[in-house]
Amino acid sequence: MISNERPSPFGRQPYKSYGQPKPPVNEDTLKSAEVQIERKMFVFTLKENPRGRFLRITEDVGGRRDTIIIPSTGLEDFKKLVDEMVKASAEIPQKAQ
Repeated sequence: MISNERPSPFGRQPYKSYGQPKPPVNEDTLKSAEVQIERKMFVFTLKENPRGRFLRITEDVGGRRDTIIIPSTGLEDFKKLVDEMVKASAEIPQKAQ
């Protein structure tokens, strides 16, 4: 038995792929914008699917992509946190290098 195939104490079965990919989810793009910061390209895309709206933030560095998705219900909290970080960055002096 492979270690990740042990019975779970929580009653869940280990993940098994039967060779059938998930069907694509229909997503509508509502708005999209890009910004380049130094050597990184960030793409912000507001999308909507049957489950709701969300913001997808994709970072592209030399062809390598990382993405985070924020549900629309969390956008105000996310904005507040980013605003706090921008304010802190402006107020806290940088360390001498």
